[in-house]
Amino acid sequence: MKIFTTTTSTLFVSCCLLIQGGNAYSLFKNSVPTTTKASATDEIETTSRRNLLRAAATLSAGALLGSVNPGIVLAADDDVATPVYFGVGCFWHIQHEFIIQGEKEMLGRGPSQYTSAAGYAGGKSADKEGRVCYHNFQGVADYGKLGHGEVVGMTIPQSKIVDFSDLYFSLYNPKTKDRVDPMDRGAEYRSLIGLPGGISHSSYPAIEKSAENAGFKLVEGKGNDGDTLGKQTVWVYDSTKFPFYQGEVYHQYHDDFQSKAYGKAYNELGLAAYDDGRLKVTGCPDRV
Repeated sequence: MKIFTTTTSTLFVSCCLLIQGGNAYSLFKNSVPTTTKASATDEIETTSRRNLLRAAATLSAGALLGSVNPGIVLAADDDVATPVYFGVGCFWHIQHEFIIQGEKEMLGRGPSQYTSAAGYAGGKSADKEGRVCYHNFQGVADYGKLGHGEVVGMTIPQSKIVDFSDLYFSLYNPKTKDRVDPMDRGAEYRSLIGLPGGISHSSYPAIEKSAENAGFKLVEGKGNDGDTLGKQTVWVYDSTKFPFYQGEVYHQYHDDFQSKAYGKAYNELGLAAYDDGRLKVTGCPDRV
């Protein structure tokens, strides 16, 4: 088994989410889209505010969500760190559950090691600048118009993909076999899974079995696919062809209005993830 030190773990987590495309993560480069340059004074004030909030978030999050274990076992020698994504309705609740039930409880990761990020996937394209954005008044790269759905992307050991799939299917309404909030209508909220190779991935047969046990049917996604509400079907995408695009920073670690508030310590983890580089500026209209 590989035992990662604190430094190595940080580098591993910072580099692990693999995405194709303009504003997607990359294992080889961390490009940041060009944005309007703020004044030196604004940059100093913003940096100071972020550093202060980050310190507070680190302290409170450590108490609430557990401290980092520097000797954590992340993967066996033959257990490949694999980028995947899951979507079922609004991404806020899904991100919370994959962080708490998945990364924290299943993998033993601490706050500085979480890779789960709210974002978009399943569409055939981005805009000419490589952006995929939430609905905005400027009409910039609207994810719905581009054919994408809301998802949560993460990087996990390949051996845990089926466990995370089981968790995913548990997040549906057990009575209706649909997303928790049926008022979220449209292809933006469709059910989808993305993994390298899609249905050709070695884990797919086990995922398919997990889906059948939960009462769902998996269907190969072609891109820009329709809503799944009331159909108990889940689109499966080849993430190398239909990559994950990280959502805006203000969407990360957000409360889900269908549940009780997750708490300030959880919410402020987004700022800490932005400061240490796990979250990136997307080039979309945002509030950082």
